[in-house]
Amino acid sequence: MHYAIRGQFQIDKAAEFLQLLTDGTIANQEPDGKEIVASMKRASIDNTGTVQWSEVCYCPTPLEHERATVYDRFFSQLETSVIDSYQDFPGKDFLEFLQDQAS
Repeated sequence: MHYAIRGQFQIDKAAEFLQLLTDGTIANQEPDGKEIVASMKRASIDNTGTVQWSEVCYCPTPLEHERATVYDRFFSQLETSVIDSYQDFPGKDFLEFLQDQAS
């Protein structure tokens, strides 16, 4: 299923998250690593620190594996809703934000 996700990003973990997204650590995670990386490339962040993205997930509980392995470490207050297809959301490009915070 496709989901729209929103959550509060833990800004103090920007450098760590960026490294894991770009060094292959998350991308090599099975079965969902490539989708997590692609989702973060689609993500946007607003001026309150809320990140929004869309993602495909086949877990019986939405994002169950993704949360256990990645998302709960970097986000709080995650909310999901079912959507028909991938979506873009307004705000600053999330990867660009991570790069700015990490430097």
